[in-house]
Amino acid sequence: MPKVLFIANHRLERSPGQRFRFEQYLGHLKENGFDWELSNIISETDDKILYQKGKYFQKAKLARKAWKIRSRDVARANEFDIIFIFREALLTGSSRFERAFSKSRAKVIFDFDDAIWLPNVSLGNKKLQKLKNPAKTSEIIQISDLVFAGNNYLAAYAKKYNQSVRVIPTTIDTNYHTAQRKFSNEVVCIGWTGTQTTVKYLDSLTRVFKRLKEKFGEKICFKVISDYPWNVEGVDVQQCSWSLEDEILQLSEIDIGVMPLTDDQWSNGKCGFKALQYMSLQTVPVVSPVGVNCEIIQDGVNGFLAKNDDDWYRKLSLLVENIELRKKLSRAARKTVIVKYSVQAYENVYLQNFNDVIRT
Repeated sequence: MPKVLFIANHRLERSPGQRFRFEQYLGHLKENGFDWELSNIISETDDKILYQKGKYFQKAKLARKAWKIRSRDVARANEFDIIFIFREALLTGSSRFERAFSKSRAKVIFDFDDAIWLPNVSLGNKKLQKLKNPAKTSEIIQISDLVFAGNNYLAAYAKKYNQSVRVIPTTIDTNYHTAQRKFSNEVVCIGWTGTQTTVKYLDSLTRVFKRLKEKFGEKICFKVISDYPWNVEGVDVQQCSWSLEDEILQLSEIDIGVMPLTDDQWSNGKCGFKALQYMSLQTVPVVSPVGVNCEIIQDGVNGFLAKNDDDWYRKLSLLVENIELRKKLSRAARKTVIVKYSVQAYENVYLQNFNDVIRT
């Protein structure tokens, strides 16, 4: 039975990136003869420290612990047929352990879903940015046997350093992401879900939300699902912390899901996960026409693209006013996910790549 060691930062079901890049496929790999193990460096207790400002002594202890875990991983690397690295082995700038894995008997698969060769740190760790080295991404790609890139933009970057690159989009389990959509014309909920690193994008919609509230009053409400607060002066925004237990319930209460982005290199590397989550639950997506969003969304068919304030205001207004349009676009949105971006559509492709890299 082939053995796979997954190298990632977080425990199972903690990180959206991990959940939707590889954790969804673990069952299918197991069913098809693969044994797997996850080695993560951040525990639930560590989580509470890592993303807070300061706490430098505790963070130094976490770094030492992570180094020990990865050293043990290298020591047993030859016990595995594949070592699968999601984004990086350590949160710091070192690529020492990736290089060590590449020298073992195991084949190395590297998976990334963001433009991680660019500087980007959480709000709580700005002062530790010097310890990061985004440029190590190219080195990791170069020494890998196979690279999974989340979209064509990321794949183009990876192919500068390695020709064994496969585009594996971030996918949705449509058996899990399913809900009975209740369409209503009484109150329409416009919502967003994300983390402290992405909530900044919502700032661009402040003026739009104010205009919409002035126009529709109590006919609309706003909901933000995030552990980081976001507010608009003069507009009531329902704040809801994300939790795995009621994830689907909370998302299902959103009728129109927004995904604003800035048009830059980092945003072009995004894999459209937020939009896909909305679409899977028949929530109509309205998104910025940036990167892969332009591939996922057909404007006016399965959602809307909005490039400026007037676009956002007009298209959101249209959806609030027209329940039949919401129904039509929501059905097309879910169908798009099932056919092109679901786990079910990609699980055998995923499995085939694991088999192929072992045989190579």
